[in-house]
Amino acid sequence: MTIFPCKKLSFKKFISCHFPDFLLRTTAIALSAAFALAVPAHADGDSNDNFVRITLNKRSNHEMVAAHLKRERDALAAILEGKQPLKEKKGKVVISEQFAEQRRLRGVDGPDGKDENVIIKDYANAQYYGTVHIGEPEQEFTVIWDTGSADLWVPRKGCQNCGYCNPFTQNTSICKDKYDSSQSSHYNKDGADFEIQYGSGSVKGMFSKDTVTLAQDIAVHDQRFAEVQDAKGMGVAYVMGKFDGILGLAFDTIAIGKTTVFGSAIEQGLVKDPVFAFYLGDEGDGELTLGGYDSTKFEGDLTYVDLDKATYWQIKLDGISLGDTYSTDATTGIVDSGTSLLVGPSAEITKIALSVGAKPNVMGEYTIDCKDVDSIPEISFKIDGANYSLPGSDLVIQANNICLFAMMGMDIPAPGPQWILGDVFMRKYYTVFDQGNERIGFAKAVKN
Repeated sequence: MTIFPCKKLSFKKFISCHFPDFLLRTTAIALSAAFALAVPAHADGDSNDNFVRITLNKRSNHEMVAAHLKRERDALAAILEGKQPLKEKKGKVVISEQFAEQRRLRGVDGPDGKDENVIIKDYANAQYYGTVHIGEPEQEFTVIWDTGSADLWVPRKGCQNCGYCNPFTQNTSICKDKYDSSQSSHYNKDGADFEIQYGSGSVKGMFSKDTVTLAQDIAVHDQRFAEVQDAKGMGVAYVMGKFDGILGLAFDTIAIGKTTVFGSAIEQGLVKDPVFAFYLGDEGDGELTLGGYDSTKFEGDLTYVDLDKATYWQIKLDGISLGDTYSTDATTGIVDSGTSLLVGPSAEITKIALSVGAKPNVMGEYTIDCKDVDSIPEISFKIDGANYSLPGSDLVIQANNICLFAMMGMDIPAPGPQWILGDVFMRKYYTVFDQGNERIGFAKAVKN
């Protein structure tokens, strides 16, 4: 992290130095995103004998940048309250542990049952959403289809800190849909406690069982899922996000509820093959395919890579390079549909950001001058001997004359994955998740 040249100024002058038009930008853009009408993501896509499709609605670049500005504004407001997002460390300004912890979310249990606090998630950056139905008759929920976690949870009726509903927000994403077990004839009581510890607090509730329907055809019976009673731990990322809950697509080895929705679909013989695939539209909506993959969505042949660990979808990376300015040795990474950006160790992301002229804000996120976007070199991920490259322009999310650098630093403790290949990577490469063979397939995605 670089030193801020005017850190000793008063707060007012500090704002003027770093963010001269900050308040004008954040007020107009963040409020427009906060009250934008939620676009329903209907799960009644095409189907055939081999697989079913679920539409994934894309959060616009405008909203992504607005969310970035809101986080920036909240951090600066915290300074006014006497909190310190930044601190000195070895002559550099870095994010304090308190604020870094608030950026961290999902953890896993180690082999001895202790919380290893392997953090891989920041749902504030999630960009794609789809629907799932629970109960009979069906109750519809917008969820993040997340390969970086394994449980299904939605807010229950009476949930605390689960959005805000009033006449002004009733038809917006700020007002979350709530599960009502009394309205489902397929509901079965479980009652076991459910809790996920996020950096800023915990999400608590209880487990229940009901029919979970994916698309129109895949009705998973007696599926264990969590009804959340208090979502305070998700913080503003949840309140402002266009999702009600999370549907994890990782392996049951990290599921708090011990079973996963897709794993149960396989066991109940509801999908032809134990495979699902993501096509993330470059300029439009994406598509999740269950039970197979759609060969019309990619060019050439799929190249498969065996998993390093069947927990998250973790693979070995031979190395990462950015033009002639940066390279790293062999490491590990996960392919994660629930993270929009590319995420790596903080020190490595700092090197990359400095090499292209990107500048950090008080929360460790980066922006770059929009006129410099064309000069960003290609980034390449070498996986199992093959290079998967992204043009420099793919490393930027642009809206309202603001260019958000689509890489973020996060230090994940070993033995967790060191890099996260999120939607920025998955938009370029059609990705097949082969659960039966514990491998991932890649091919260049067609443009939509």
